[in-house]
Amino acid sequence: MTFFDKIKLKFWHFIYMFFIPVQKFLLKYGIIYHQVQRQRYHIGWLAKGKTLEELKLHLHSNWGFGNHFVAWTDNGQVLSWRKLTDFQDQYHLRVFKDGEIRGHFEFTPEAHPIEHLEEKGEVDKKEDFLKFLGSFVVQKKYISHLVMDPNAYNPESEIVMEEKK
Repeated sequence: MTFFDKIKLKFWHFIYMFFIPVQKFLLKYGIIYHQVQRQRYHIGWLAKGKTLEELKLHLHSNWGFGNHFVAWTDNGQVLSWRKLTDFQDQYHLRVFKDGEIRGHFEFTPEAHPIEHLEEKGEVDKKEDFLKFLGSFVVQKKYISHLVMDPNAYNPESEIVMEEKK
């Protein structure tokens, strides 16, 4: 990590504490805008008999995925998790209440906040996500009835790149 990246990281550790209230304020007063439809990059559907909790355990234990509460919330979203590859890039996975799974590879908001906000650099990495998800994803549409992850907006559960000492 560069010296500038370390400064950005410290800044983000600070703003995580009040990110959600500020984001809600900015959205409410039209200072920023977000379309709530589902973003592109469909991966598949949560497999029949699999639960959101089992999926979370699988993704965290085997691949290092975790909470990404600073991400936009799309309509019907129940889980937003990311896997950092480094300070610059991440895999971002979303699961929706009907069981649809979407995801993409992108810049982290911490390293490139403007580019991230403008969705520059987003890449379809379906094959990688299929590897991460394994038996938890199917291509045939299967409708689930999932509820929101209880830690979805908890800054304490955010997956971040730690500064190396």
